[in-house]
Amino acid sequence: QVQLVESGGGSVQPGGSLRLSCVASGFTFSRFAVAWYRQAPGKERELVAAITGGSTNYADSVKDRFTISRDNAKNAVYLQMNSLKPEDTAVYYCRFLWLPYIYWGQGTQVTVSS
Repeated sequence: QVQLVESGGGSVQPGGSLRLSCVASGFTFSRFAVAWYRQAPGKERELVAAITGGSTNYADSVKDRFTISRDNAKNAVYLQMNSLKPEDTAVYYCRFLWLPYIYWGQGTQVTVSS
């Protein structure tokens, strides 16, 4: 049974930091590409960061502020978010992809406000 548990969201002031975690179980974690997406109210879900094979890529809006990482031994993927801005406010989702299998986390709210 596939299970994804996200944590680490919350409220923070502009300029602050948060670290999101997503721990997976029920599938062979190391085979899957991992990514973080986010969805703000009234907007489409967008890719924030991804690890595919040995490569990482980031949305332009988060480059040099966010860092994605994975720990295959812990079946976990992380998103370190620094220098947070109000426009980073959204629900953040982890995603695992190994076609044809796609798994999404339940989402964790990140709110950046003074």
